[in-house]
Amino acid sequence: MSRSQWFFLSTVLCLAHPELILGQNCSEDCKACGGAEKDQCLQCHTGFSLNDNVCVDIDECGTELGRCPHNTYCLNTHGSYQCRACDEACSGCMGGGPARCRKCAPGYRSSAMKCLDIDECAEEMLACPGLNVICVNTEGSFYCQCADGYTRKSTGCERDQAAAGEGTGIFDNIQDDEIEVLQQMFFGVVLCALGTLAAKGDLVFTSIFMGAVAAMFGYWLSDKTDRVMDALIRGR
Repeated sequence: MSRSQWFFLSTVLCLAHPELILGQNCSEDCKACGGAEKDQCLQCHTGFSLNDNVCVDIDECGTELGRCPHNTYCLNTHGSYQCRACDEACSGCMGGGPARCRKCAPGYRSSAMKCLDIDECAEEMLACPGLNVICVNTEGSFYCQCADGYTRKSTGCERDQAAAGEGTGIFDNIQDDEIEVLQQMFFGVVLCALGTLAAKGDLVFTSIFMGAVAAMFGYWLSDKTDRVMDALIRGR
């Protein structure tokens, strides 16, 4: 039996007994067939066309069937197609990746046959105007942020306030009673100096008094240092 006779007989059988051949024992692309072989198809599934009894995939991307929205491209698949997003460097594309762009997106420019990010921080001297402001480059753009130790306010980047207890010196936050003690010590030193002059250089009285003053100052300094350390510990 010749091929044409076999095909005619298969067609007659298909019309007379469709339940025997529609989807049963056909190759995966055939909807109706005269046998299990790929070249025995009589009807194809959607997305395929019949060519010499073989179901061939239709490339929708090469026809008007593959219509994709802007900034996407058509990717043919087995029996169908997909619309996939262009690379972020592209404004319209013919395929995936920055080398398949129709046009570069804002923040990118064509270089070495593909769209590459523009480093605005390196090319624009005033990308981030103002003091204590640094420029940070990103893909397709950039942003400005305050330098370490500064916070953005309405007038620009201002230095952060010191944390509680941070940078507190010995004479910071001095209290009224401590001021009174320091004043008494100061007046004592002055009186001691005057007494020494009156005694015409007699240093015995001066040495005793200076020792007492030094002891008082050392006690105050030790107490003040303890307060500063407590404040540092509580501020952590």
